[in-house]
Amino acid sequence: EVQLVESGGGKVQPGGSLRLSCAASGFTFGISEMTWVRQAPGKGLEWVSGISSDGHTTYYADSVKGRFTISRDNAKNTLYLQLNSLKIEDTAVYYCLKDFIRQPPFKLLSRGTQVTVSS
Repeated sequence: EVQLVESGGGKVQPGGSLRLSCAASGFTFGISEMTWVRQAPGKGLEWVSGISSDGHTTYYADSVKGRFTISRDNAKNTLYLQLNSLKIEDTAVYYCLKDFIRQPPFKLLSRGTQVTVSS
């Protein structure tokens, strides 16, 4: 059974940073592409970023390009998302997904982690 557990969210001021983690189990993480999506209050799920199984290829939505960095540690079965230069509009619940999924539907298997950007 695929299990994904996100952590690292919190409340920060605009311009601040956070590092999100996604602990994966129940599948062979090292051969799986991975995806981050987010859901802002009152809005639908939005694709944020994706990464190849070896971590060498990454993809970003235009809204986060240059500010967010996706990475992974296959030895630890963990996916990361470094969030820098945070903006109020980055406020959302962030979810990780198994496989590279760039468009809906996004099948959520986890609870996500809340990121709140507020002054």
